[in-house]
Amino acid sequence: MGPQIFWAIVLGFLAGVFLRSFIALSVSFVLFLSLGGVAVVLISILTRATSHGLLVALSLLALGAGILRMDAATRLPFSEQERALGEEVTLEGIVFNEPDVREASVRVPLRLESGAGVLVVTSAHTNVPYGDRVRAEGMLRFPSGFETGVGREFNYPAYLAKDGIRYELAFANLEVLDRGASNPVKTFAIETKRLFLEGLGRSLPEPAAGLAGGITAGDKRGLGSELSAVFRTVGLTHIVVLSGYNIMIVVLGLGWLLQKVSAPPVWKMLIGILLATLFALITGFASASVRAAAMASIALAGQYSGRLYLASRALALVAVAMVAWNPYVLAFDPGFQLSVIATAGLIALTPHIAPRLKWVTTKLNLREILATTLAAQIAVLPLLLYQTGQFPLYTLPVNLLVLVAVPWAMLLSAFAALGGIIFGPLAVIIAFPAYVLLSYMIEIGELFASLPYASLALPAFSAWSLALVYGAMALFTLAKIRNDSQSRAS
Repeated sequence: MGPQIFWAIVLGFLAGVFLRSFIALSVSFVLFLSLGGVAVVLISILTRATSHGLLVALSLLALGAGILRMDAATRLPFSEQERALGEEVTLEGIVFNEPDVREASVRVPLRLESGAGVLVVTSAHTNVPYGDRVRAEGMLRFPSGFETGVGREFNYPAYLAKDGIRYELAFANLEVLDRGASNPVKTFAIETKRLFLEGLGRSLPEPAAGLAGGITAGDKRGLGSELSAVFRTVGLTHIVVLSGYNIMIVVLGLGWLLQKVSAPPVWKMLIGILLATLFALITGFASASVRAAAMASIALAGQYSGRLYLASRALALVAVAMVAWNPYVLAFDPGFQLSVIATAGLIALTPHIAPRLKWVTTKLNLREILATTLAAQIAVLPLLLYQTGQFPLYTLPVNLLVLVAVPWAMLLSAFAALGGIIFGPLAVIIAFPAYVLLSYMIEIGELFASLPYASLALPAFSAWSLALVYGAMALFTLAKIRNDSQSRAS
């Protein structure tokens, strides 16, 4: 399959899913697209412009396939639970994912015997682990969207739908009926995450422990509202979001150790993939962490093989497979969006940024880390502006100062957690280097957040505008890559 045909199908399918995510399109519209594709092929044959006609036809057919896939995901069969909407009900089911513990409540994802997903909102400090069979009593309703504070309504029902959750049980009382009826592999992973976070809590004080849990396990709950606000103001929230970029930074930070022992590129790649797998384990094999590990592995394979075009195709195939499996993630899962876009930035931009940073030392792989940081920042900035509605004026210097420390902070935090598990509070000595780096990162964030005009509010813009921005960025990047290739060839 030629690259043009490949990208016509990939981009057409993703565009179809994206389009249907926001606009209700009928099956007749898809039929119209299909007929249009056939017509284009016939016209191309008559005019002998078959190559271009084939691309247009395949794009239209893929667009229709994407629309149909998203449409199928939204057409759920009638559930018996809908008869009781707005009423007090009693439901029984299995906790199918790790509960979301917040300051004022605990949100428990429940899978009923009928297969329906319900988000049970109960009181704070409720201890209901993954895999328990529970009985829940409360008010059954559909979840509703809410204002984000930046002039945009967050589509909360669609966000929950990506996890198979259709209903919400508010003000619920929970009773555990049976313990541990769960997937043993996932149970082991979640227990590993719990022990890891407990080890951090024993060896590090707050807020350093909360930040360590965020950057290593993607656990944002320990950050607290104040530190979370600081990170939003200066554009650092992405470091506590599970993405392939986090793993790439750690691998690059450890790259100099592998260089010292003259390890071949294939070993660097394999060790990086092993680290990605361990990262997924520490985070409880959450879907976001598994996705991040896959993205990081693709970026690593592309970087160490030198075949970036293959890495870009692999990224596209993984993204299409994930969207085909769960089409809600494309438009309504911020973690998926960050992972894909950051990884695309790493693959496409890092090789062209690194040669322009010859003034940066190669010691400790600082040049490569800086190039990777800039590539990821350029790629995700429009998305972060769309999601937060804020432009962090000092985001570039803040990220350059903080992200250099991230791989070492993650590595040392892992040692601190291990020390906390084995030695308890006595592990403060082992954890001291991690504490120094974590405190440095927090101080940098607080310093820049206190400066005038640290964050500028932006007017809300639509998802369509965001898509146009990324389309323009993709065209500019392709043109730049071609120019660089021609310059090297001449």
